Amino acid sequence: MILNEKYTLMRKLYREFAETEFTDELLDRLEETGEFDWDIFHKIAEYGFTGVKIPTEYGGQGGDSLAYVLMIEEFARVSPVLSLYANTSNSLGAGPLLFCGTEEQKQKYLTPVAKGEKILVFSLTEPGAGSDAGSTLTTAVEDGDYYVLNGRKTFVSGAPIADYAIVYAKTDPTQRGSRGISMFILDLTLPGVTIGKPEHKMGIIGYPTSDLVLEDVRVHKSDLLGPLHKGFATAMKTLDGGRLGVAAQALGIAQGCLEEAMTYSKDRKQFGQPISRFQGISFSIAEMATEIEAARELIYSTAEKKDADDPEASKLCAMSKLFASEMANRVAYKAVQVFGGYGYIKEYKVERFYRDARITSIYEGTSEVQKMVISGSLLR
Repeated sequence: MILNEKYTLMRKLYREFAETEFTDELLDRLEETGEFDWDIFHKIAEYGFTGVKIPTEYGGQGGDSLAYVLMIEEFARVSPVLSLYANTSNSLGAGPLLFCGTEEQKQKYLTPVAKGEKILVFSLTEPGAGSDAGSTLTTAVEDGDYYVLNGRKTFVSGAPIADYAIVYAKTDPTQRGSRGISMFILDLTLPGVTIGKPEHKMGIIGYPTSDLVLEDVRVHKSDLLGPLHKGFATAMKTLDGGRLGVAAQALGIAQGCLEEAMTYSKDRKQFGQPISRFQGISFSIAEMATEIEAARELIYSTAEKKDADDPEASKLCAMSKLFASEMANRVAYKAVQVFGGYGYIKEYKVERFYRDARITSIYEGTSEVQKMVISGSLLR
């Protein structure tokens, strides 16, 4: 795809910001401490990146899906971790509110999220309900003007630093599977809410993930989001956009790996010449570049079709995530091979990229789930 001037300038802005602000010192600190860096988050918010995809009437930039994937790609090219700092508010966090929030809910919750004043996360997965999210056990029981929530959510990205969470709970236990599930906007300071200890993860270190435990939490009916018992459909619609974001993240990771491998192969000499002159290395780089370009075309095209409400958009979002995430893992593997033993050393970026790439084929729907979505669309 040939980007017009508007998108070309956007890409330039995103790239310059990432290359300037995502310093090696910052990335090393995130890796060492695993702690969320509020300074860079506030800087990301100052530039409006936390609201790129949120409408201007709610404090955002009013950008489209292509603007969004360009930002995530360019940020992830330098740091997959920091791409999440700008991603959540534009994806899973804001998605349900944009789809079915009332005007009052949007003004109350969406505006501060777009400005980076508050953090809103997405809470669907449970210990026994991962790929089978319809097996949700968290319950919400009506009690006067409130719903009383009980249950446990797991792998909630950003929970330890969030202000609010979109929580999915069963409101009609007589309905089976994904039916009878509702959405709630949960203030994480409410009595009965417990945030678990941040998980020790293989990658994406510096963006905390934890459990969310709910014990008799009273949520006012004004924070019921969307139609009662109809929340699961919105979750799946929200995940379409989330999958496109993960695809863009995977694309950025792969591009970063390719650039590191190319630079190293030109500098590293063996047998009296740069290793880039060896056919095994040069062919590997050619394969990496080709897969990256194929993923880029698929992702950009899908972004445009999603905004055009193309009936194939859901399937294409799943295809984008499936292809790009698996591609990123292959490219990261090859990049480490190009570096040889040095690729296994933490001071080299490809080691970090290799670990960060692994999650892209797992979160927001595993590759196997994407195949279910794609085949279901093709064979219905």
